[in-house]
Amino acid sequence: MTALVQGLDRALWPATARAHPDGDVSIGRVPLTAIAARWSTPVHVLDETDVRYRCRALRNAFPGVEVAYAGKAFLCRAMAAWIAEEGLSLDVCSAGELAVAGTAAFPGERVLMHGNAKTPEDLKSALAYGVDRIVVDSFHEITRLAALAGDGHRPRLLVRVTPGVDGHTHAALTTGTDGQKFGFPLASGAAAEAVRRVLGQRGLDLVGLHCHIGSQITDPGAFDRAARRMIAFLAAVRDRHGVTPRRLDLGGGFGVPYREGEPELDTGLLAGRLLRTVRECCAEHRLPVPLLTIEPGRAVVARAGVTVYRVVGVKRGAAGERLVAVDGGMSDNPRPSLYGARYSVRLVGRKSGSGTRRATVVGRHCEAGDVLVRDARLPADVRPGDLLAVPCTGAYHHSMASNYNLVRRPPVVAVRDGRARVLVRRETVEDLLARDVG
Repeated sequence: MTALVQGLDRALWPATARAHPDGDVSIGRVPLTAIAARWSTPVHVLDETDVRYRCRALRNAFPGVEVAYAGKAFLCRAMAAWIAEEGLSLDVCSAGELAVAGTAAFPGERVLMHGNAKTPEDLKSALAYGVDRIVVDSFHEITRLAALAGDGHRPRLLVRVTPGVDGHTHAALTTGTDGQKFGFPLASGAAAEAVRRVLGQRGLDLVGLHCHIGSQITDPGAFDRAARRMIAFLAAVRDRHGVTPRRLDLGGGFGVPYREGEPELDTGLLAGRLLRTVRECCAEHRLPVPLLTIEPGRAVVARAGVTVYRVVGVKRGAAGERLVAVDGGMSDNPRPSLYGARYSVRLVGRKSGSGTRRATVVGRHCEAGDVLVRDARLPADVRPGDLLAVPCTGAYHHSMASNYNLVRRPPVVAVRDGRARVLVRRETVEDLLARDVG
């Protein structure tokens, strides 16, 4: 990506982002001011070129490995189509996400169904769609799928294993250690029991094992440790049952920076190291190298997104700190209030010669925790009407948005080659009232 971003931190901004002398920023050759004028604010802007670039980069970094996009990060019809066109598979977690995939005619043989508490509706939808694999997460799911098998359905299953590996990320993003809700723990014997139960059901097909150790992981060693434990478990399954599951899904969680100077997982370095580890461990255990899958979500779409807000007020706190209030907040970005996620922010649309001062960018919602950016450096003359842009908002923003205070969710506008188009329209008051039937 050398020289793709000019005047902006290329680690945070989309591939086609450009800073202009008048203070504006363009993405895909479309000025953010023009997008805000046409579609109002808040507005999520998504760089299609950046999404496609990162899909190709991941496929190139992991030759021979299935790259399955984690749809929970961000999914809409257009995104599903882009993922399909770039040759990735798709990881869905609900009947709703699967329905979106269906509108893009996403091929079932490239779809995985995830989720730690899949409902009967989710499982029936997966079987009806013809998804290639279902990742089972509880004994009850195994029982339900056994009951649903038949009539041409023989579900292909991956057992989700909790390998006891700490990715050293935020507690809310850790999923590979014992004591949380995901998967079957390896240490307790639950994973071995899950394998036994699946193999004991004639209507079920155990095709592999799965693990996911967390999100925002920047240490390649964590993935190494998980791979070693999973391959050792594959060998144990072979030794005990005489079968060798042929697939190994090592999940995603590749960390990306949200602020200048933050660490980033080098996927090229990770790929070489991880593939070497898998080969060596398989040789050690006299196993054939399994078909590998990885599941990046944030690493595909986070940096493709920028959210534009309009300043609605500026005030000073009791200690003299500046509070810059914008027309969005935790309803369009709940991550800061959920687990302390931190962002950068930039004035767009005009130049300021007043120098920068520290400020806190706050949202419009009735919560003290509705803070979008702490310790921001903004022009001293920032004022109502100004536009602020927050980069790296492509993942877990639209998908986690809410209607708190009955604020309407913002649109998602895609840009490419000088053109902008709405992927997801802004909610209307009529949308809010349509569900209120009492």
